[in-house]
Amino acid sequence: MELTFLEPLYTAVATVIAWIHSAYSILIPPDNGLNWALTIITLTVLMRLLIFPLFLKQMRSSKKMQELAPKVQELRKKYKNDKQRMNQEVMKVYQEAGANPLGGCLPIVAQFPIFISVFTVLRSIAEDKAAHGMTQQLVDSARSAHIFGAPIPATFFTSNADIIGFGADPIVTKIVLGVFVAISSTTTFLTVRQSVTRSMAQMPDNPMAQQQKILMYISPLFAIFSLNFALGLILYWVTTNLWTLGQQHWFYSRHPTPVVDAKGNVVEPEPKPGLLSKVMPKKAAKEPADEPPPAPEPKIIRQQPTRQPRSKRTGSTKKP
Repeated sequence: MELTFLEPLYTAVATVIAWIHSAYSILIPPDNGLNWALTIITLTVLMRLLIFPLFLKQMRSSKKMQELAPKVQELRKKYKNDKQRMNQEVMKVYQEAGANPLGGCLPIVAQFPIFISVFTVLRSIAEDKAAHGMTQQLVDSARSAHIFGAPIPATFFTSNADIIGFGADPIVTKIVLGVFVAISSTTTFLTVRQSVTRSMAQMPDNPMAQQQKILMYISPLFAIFSLNFALGLILYWVTTNLWTLGQQHWFYSRHPTPVVDAKGNVVEPEPKPGLLSKVMPKKAAKEPADEPPPAPEPKIIRQQPTRQPRSKRTGSTKKP
């Protein structure tokens, strides 16, 4: 069942797909699987760039919560026997500092309608429907494209007859889909682990730590549901997971977890060096080029008195 109020978004996604596919068709045949793979990957990158400001807002909110971590820890210890009062005081601290504990959900909430739109458009292609502003020519092109021998609109549970109708081998198709689902599961786990590890490092006594660990190990199981997704949609999900991994690593390497000293003050650690600094380490001081050697110091010559005969020194004369 399609969400009718998202129809403008469906049309926008279909239009962007048509533009990207048309651009790649200048160099790659329109029905080629590489063309459609690059189209889906490019679509994913454009969508992630669109919500990148939300990611920065999320990270700023997370940084504020890191700075407030010592105060929150004190409140948790102070009101450990009164959870209602503890939650009230913690929320008061967050509100005064302008931190939003739910700020981390913004990219996920923003990405969900996009995911639904891509899912709906690809499902229309699988059902051979030229809907949401797509032409029948574009639909036929996607249905005839194969990625590693698997049709783009096929799912793991697509019947063998339908897969053969796409001009593909059912066994090869299921193997390719199984591999993509495994990659999707792995990237989902790595994405969640990266975020949970960061969260536990900044708040070691977080009462939700155990739940976060459980979520980290359960998250790959959600990828099993993608067995019912079209190959094109799984490719979109893998690409967005890889983007998230790289994006979080980029931010975390430049904003390490603050360290709390013995006095309870937050100390900002030095950011980790980037790849360029590792390849070309920065010199402490620039040495002057072709500097002439220093001139030698003049040699000091001391005048020694000449040695006189003993007779002259004593004043005596030699007797004949």
